[in-house]
Amino acid sequence: MNTIKRRAAIKDELQNQKLISANQLARKYGVSRQTVVGDIALLRAQGEPIISTVNGYKYQEESTSYHGVVVCQHTFEQTREELENIISLGGEVVDVLIEHSVYGQIVGTLGLANQSDINDFMSRVKNENHKLLASLTNGIHLHNISCKDEAAFNKIQQRLDELGFLYHDKT
Repeated sequence: MNTIKRRAAIKDELQNQKLISANQLARKYGVSRQTVVGDIALLRAQGEPIISTVNGYKYQEESTSYHGVVVCQHTFEQTREELENIISLGGEVVDVLIEHSVYGQIVGTLGLANQSDINDFMSRVKNENHKLLASLTNGIHLHNISCKDEAAFNKIQQRLDELGFLYHDKT
């Protein structure tokens, strides 16, 4: 299969599946993972709304959901509790963002929508010995959260505040 046909096949695959990893695509098309990453980058450059999540690639869906942003600060050990509370109240953790003193905004796409997503994310962080982006900013980070409406978002915010996870400027 030539490069153009492979990219078209990858595009079709992403349009017909909810989520697929670069490794799965590489195995299917007999190329390296890095080749697939390059193919995805070129498809994005052509305007395809492909996003990368912790579990693979997917097409960005048109959203009619409510989106809100929370600013949090907590320890590494409290990360699972933060994420589980957001999910339990009907939220999806779209991404994490930090304000870095050298690089400006750094965003990590998460797409955490259920307990399985959280388990996978936390397992990768722990087992692969990664650090969270928030470790660069003394635990301060932002989350874009998608949920059904503003009332659901307000409940999420209230719960995070009750748990002491919302950042409050001490000055």
